[in-house]
Amino acid sequence: MPRHFLTGGELTSAELESLLDRAAELKAARLSSRVLEGKSVALVFEHPSTRTRVSFEVGVTELGGHAVVLRAGELQVARGESVRDTAVVLSRFVHAICVRTGPHAMVEELAAYADVPVVNMLTADHHPCQALADLLTLRERFGDLAGLKLAYVGDGNNVASSLLVLGPKAGLDVVVATPAELAPFATPTGAEGPGRATLTTDPAAAASGAVALYTDVWVSMGDDMAASEARRALLAPYRLDEALMEQARDDAVALHCLPAHPGEEISEGVLYGPSSAVFDQAENRLHAQKALLELLLT
Repeated sequence: MPRHFLTGGELTSAELESLLDRAAELKAARLSSRVLEGKSVALVFEHPSTRTRVSFEVGVTELGGHAVVLRAGELQVARGESVRDTAVVLSRFVHAICVRTGPHAMVEELAAYADVPVVNMLTADHHPCQALADLLTLRERFGDLAGLKLAYVGDGNNVASSLLVLGPKAGLDVVVATPAELAPFATPTGAEGPGRATLTTDPAAAASGAVALYTDVWVSMGDDMAASEARRALLAPYRLDEALMEQARDDAVALHCLPAHPGEEISEGVLYGPSSAVFDQAENRLHAQKALLELLLT
């Protein structure tokens, strides 16, 4: 049976630690592995992408494989072919199927019928590949993550859900501060691992003692633009700015999965300032995903 990566919950704590170790090795020697030699990986994009598209395509290439990039409208799914049939057919051609889409149900259905690994590159409910890069970034900065605190402030979106799933597996205490109306899909009751997961509505309490403060855009792809102003008003107290950074540890870093809107969910000074690890996160998508592909395909 193929092994899939849809939420991050598929990994044990030991597997996650090993994956992050391997990602660090691959970062130190980018062309040291050719495990995908002679293999092809389908990269299906139903939404525009910068970091996900480039990091996966480059990663597959550096591992010796061939990336088959399929954009919105290029598959027969756009004309009514079933997800089931798509999964079966692609499984006859490629060695893995990676998908960036909206409904999480699509990747679940693909995984149910595919004979090859299915990787969630992003859905509305989960963004586990981003969380892998986040954990790698924090390990680079702080070493052992056990007992450290990460605070996510803002919209309880797919990024928040994935941090709640994967952070505790790495030993982090993850606190998500968000309005009750925007609570994340994943809940602390579903967290597994040596770390803890907590929800709060108080951004200052979440930031207190944290080694990392994390945020994401307030209005995402697919959100109802008519309600965007109300959303911005609701989230205004959750802005990641200099005042909030002062609540964290002196050596805390600022995180954002990008693209960012400086002056909205994050201040320009924090995004581009000395505490920012945002662009390390972006780079680490490449290395973490290469380690993931090795795990799933070897």
